[in-house]
Amino acid sequence: MRNESVPRAERNHARPMRQLPPALVASYAGSPERTRSLFRRTLVIVIVSQVFGGAGLAAGVTVGALLAESMLGAPGFAGLSAALFTLGSAAAAFVVGRVSQRQGRRSGLTAGFLAGAAGALGVIAAATIGSVPLLFISFFVYGAGIATNLQARYAGTDLAPPHRRGTAVSLALVSTTLGAVAGPNLVTPMGRVATSLGIPALAGPFLLAAAAYLIAGVVLLVWLRPDPLLLAAAIEGASARAGVDATAEGSALTALRNRGVVVGATVMVLTQVAMVAIMTMTPVYMGAHGHGLTEVGVVIGIHIGAMYLPSLVTGVLVDKLGRMFMAIAAGVTLLAAGIVSATAPPDSLAQLVLALTLLGLGWNFGLISGTALVVDATTPQNRAKTQGSIDVLIALTGSAGGALSGVVMASTSYALLSLAGGILSILLIPVVLWSRRPTAAA
Repeated sequence: MRNESVPRAERNHARPMRQLPPALVASYAGSPERTRSLFRRTLVIVIVSQVFGGAGLAAGVTVGALLAESMLGAPGFAGLSAALFTLGSAAAAFVVGRVSQRQGRRSGLTAGFLAGAAGALGVIAAATIGSVPLLFISFFVYGAGIATNLQARYAGTDLAPPHRRGTAVSLALVSTTLGAVAGPNLVTPMGRVATSLGIPALAGPFLLAAAAYLIAGVVLLVWLRPDPLLLAAAIEGASARAGVDATAEGSALTALRNRGVVVGATVMVLTQVAMVAIMTMTPVYMGAHGHGLTEVGVVIGIHIGAMYLPSLVTGVLVDKLGRMFMAIAAGVTLLAAGIVSATAPPDSLAQLVLALTLLGLGWNFGLISGTALVVDATTPQNRAKTQGSIDVLIALTGSAGGALSGVVMASTSYALLSLAGGILSILLIPVVLWSRRPTAAA
């Protein structure tokens, strides 16, 4: 009973956060303008790392299912690539979140990107020697880069004012577009490079992924200083000691914060499952109906562009129109994507492009609105750990969606899979309606 007066976040936080030099903290705590300047600089560093991280993510996702199908010899197993990617992403999200909470964003994100690079190199080795066990292990490790690429969006929000958090998330995400669009469209050239080196063509994009993740990690390691999460926590602590208690909450506010975490997590989970299931099987569906790697690259490249490119506008809408409004927009857009995809003729590249564009846009709406909800509902003392735990849930449910997508498509059809994803996403609406119920004070 003696611990009841201690905030739950503090009781669970057995290992304290690494402390920055007091003089450094004081220089920012006493200068809002300097803090704003660091916020802008941090976004620039995150943006640069995300350009390379996006290329690493997209290159592997584009051909992962095709490589798995080629080595295993059965379309029903193609979804295993996404399952292993996202399962590895779940493990990495947990580790990166914990490391970031104790040591700062710089340490956590750098380690995650370097692990992703190692996984990409393992995929290349597995494809070259024809080892399925090594391929599975490497897909799992490669997932660390995917998790880290998503977790980097939080680094842009640590020092952001509350009314700019949606915009801050969007600025971190939109930079992924350059690499994410370039990655799939380099599939064919990287395949030629791989072939010239004696590596199977489908493993070629993982050469790009390894280099891109490595560069992203080095950028953060060298330039993400001072650490934004550690500084935000230190500034908040300094304010509390000065008599401005930034963390004191009544029971009603605590309940509201907990509800914000639940709603934000649910929004991101449902959008992730719908997106992963449809995206993973689209290359396989296209390949089975005569579309070549170049056409697959175009569709997936546009899809990933739609996932990230609208972020600048989405972030502003999330801040201006509200998190809940944009969460509902995510569900409606993903339902439209499922319908368009399900009704697309096999030879209609244009309709598949439209479907995957809507799929990416709906995911974008859900990710940014959900992320803003979670940031609003956390403090620097528990933010990274909470965010990491939520990303674990996102990755695990995405893994299940990726694994089941191949089975569903093999036993039924791509159309039914697409409709199921769209119907699942519309469940966001009752979740949002529940979140708007009044919270009674304890």
